[in-house]
Amino acid sequence: MAGQAVEVTGVGPISGRCDAHDRLVEADEALAGLQVRLGGAYPGTLALAPLLLLVRKVRHSRTTLSEMIAVEDDGQPLTFHARVSPCEDGTRIAITRWRLSADHWSASGGALHDPSLLRQLAEAHIVLDAEQRVISGHAEAADLAELAAGLEQGFGRYWTDLVTLPGNAHRQPLHWRLLDQCTVAVSGSPRKWTAHLLPLDQAGFELLLVATTVLAPEAAEEGVKAPSEDAALDWKGLLGSKLAPALRMPINRIVANAETIRTRLAGPIAEQYVGYAADIADAGRHLLSLVEDLSDLETVEDESFAPAVDDIDLADCARRAAGILGVRAREKGIAVHVPGPDTLIPASGEFRRVLQILLNLIGNAIRYSPQGTTITIEGGSDGRQSWLAVSDEGSGLSPDEAEKVFDKFERLGRSGDGGSGLGLYISRKLARAMHGDLSVVSARDDPHSTGARFVLSLPSGQEMRASA
Repeated sequence: MAGQAVEVTGVGPISGRCDAHDRLVEADEALAGLQVRLGGAYPGTLALAPLLLLVRKVRHSRTTLSEMIAVEDDGQPLTFHARVSPCEDGTRIAITRWRLSADHWSASGGALHDPSLLRQLAEAHIVLDAEQRVISGHAEAADLAELAAGLEQGFGRYWTDLVTLPGNAHRQPLHWRLLDQCTVAVSGSPRKWTAHLLPLDQAGFELLLVATTVLAPEAAEEGVKAPSEDAALDWKGLLGSKLAPALRMPINRIVANAETIRTRLAGPIAEQYVGYAADIADAGRHLLSLVEDLSDLETVEDESFAPAVDDIDLADCARRAAGILGVRAREKGIAVHVPGPDTLIPASGEFRRVLQILLNLIGNAIRYSPQGTTITIEGGSDGRQSWLAVSDEGSGLSPDEAEKVFDKFERLGRSGDGGSGLGLYISRKLARAMHGDLSVVSARDDPHSTGARFVLSLPSGQEMRASA
């Protein structure tokens, strides 16, 4: 019946366990099934963004936390109570009150609420009863200290008594639709806030306060003055820590569903729709790539960023990167020559960051090389510096282009190739953060060779240990 909640399971809590990298490695059938339906792998990193955020908080704080979580599961809104506890090798999850409602989350002003994204952005989470009175809640930001104190003492009060609604002369009770997405002011906070009300199937509401202005980090520590309307807002960390995790899951689902249509796994379709699905999948991958690039950009430009120092083998990294991109190279008939299996090039750097750089260099070489050509990866070490060079047989770079190719958002006049103009900028920043460098040599003016040659250099393992 519409409006009623359906208890999906009544046999004790649903259990799960995540490892030290927030990968769901053990789960009861209900949780494992939800993980897969949301586009995640099992075992694999949690695909439900609010639960992933809760697991990360517990792993870092080593404190048990709990939260009501809502998600749309195959078009049906699902809510459950998640309790996450730290354990020796990760975190344990216990889920109760797993309920499926027959109604969708409410639409206000024609726009459907996205609970996952709102929870990522919200800095105050409050549970209300059916009359919009406070049951429980917490506020995380430093400038919400007065609200947090009010919530501790505000059980049974209307939530609107704890904030100010500019321009509103009416007192509660007001219908929740009139308050959903309204602007509110919070005592002690210089920021403006938007209130989002999400109806719960238990005949109450979840209230989320999302900032519409951004508070500079130093301001948050000092308790600060309000930012002027003309002041530049500091969005540092917003994409990488909040938006990127929430965006990855829906974009991956778009790509996966488009690929299902394109490959006709869901049934036969007309050829023109196969092309449409391929375009959707390509656009999704481009958007995901842009999200990842912008997230990485925040990371490498953070003054506190410091890659790990590991003993690595650059030749092995080259072979792995070339293997990952092998299908793409074969599609263009491009041969990729890598150091042989017995070649060892010791260096010091963070393995995954070095792999990230090489994937960018080899991927660019494949993208901009003519069909049927060869990409050569070679390297060496002099005991102090180790290096890898990626050479292609493309059109190369002019001296002017070689000067600009590492600039932020620089695409050398190219458009429509799916690039963001950030890959080489981020790669050089990563190389230099690992006490190395990334350079380019163009062979355009050399009559005996063609293409471009990008050289990644890093300290050798012996050199780093000697200077430590």
